[in-house]
Amino acid sequence: MGGQRTSFSKLQRDRDKKAKAAAKREKRQDRGAGTEGDEVVTDALVDDDGKSELSADDLLKLIESIHQRFDAGTMTYEEFEEQKVDLLGRLPVD
Repeated sequence: MGGQRTSFSKLQRDRDKKAKAAAKREKRQDRGAGTEGDEVVTDALVDDDGKSELSADDLLKLIESIHQRFDAGTMTYEEFEEQKVDLLGRLPVD
């Protein structure tokens, strides 16, 4: 006795799952691509003069930005540590 063939409805469900997963993946990639523009703006603040007064919120956002860039592999460990130490040193301590 031969095995039972896959029904059309099962094939359609599998196609729908794959299409949904592809749409979700594309949406995730688009959302990730949107943050790259923000990094350029925040990096301009860091490269500005390194001495300007920024709020603690701004400094934390910059630190988050360099963490994301390091995780993405767009900066070396040395650059990451150097910028992180600089930003942490500029954080106001109450």
